Amino acid sequence: MTPQRELVLGVVRSLGHATPEQIADAVPEVDPATVYRTLELLEDIGLVRHTHLGHGAPSYRPAEDDHVHVVCHACGRVLDAPADLVDGLEQRLLGEQGFRLDRAHFTVFGRCGTCGPAGGTAQASGGTP
Repeated sequence: MTPQRELVLGVVRSLGHATPEQIADAVPEVDPATVYRTLELLEDIGLVRHTHLGHGAPSYRPAEDDHVHVVCHACGRVLDAPADLVDGLEQRLLGEQGFRLDRAHFTVFGRCGTCGPAGGTAQASGGTP
């Protein structure tokens, strides 16, 4: 493991969820292109995982950090839910369709309790209806 790879992995572990840009900002001594290549390598060898928490860049986390992401459409808040939350769905998809769920990429979108029910008057800033 090169020093640059160790730095990138350390930042992923310390930030929890981070885009490549956030990781690159945290290690200015490492070229951004090296950060991207390192993230790909670390994912290939099973040390980090990525997921998509919206329309932007993927978010990376340590591979051992196993959970499901819950994202609020209104305020953008990201919550971590227990991985076993989707056990029933996973079993049903496998049994009925032969489909294997990729939990690392599984994200649920909706509205958090602070923003209220869908169709409410909450603002994108996270205000209450």
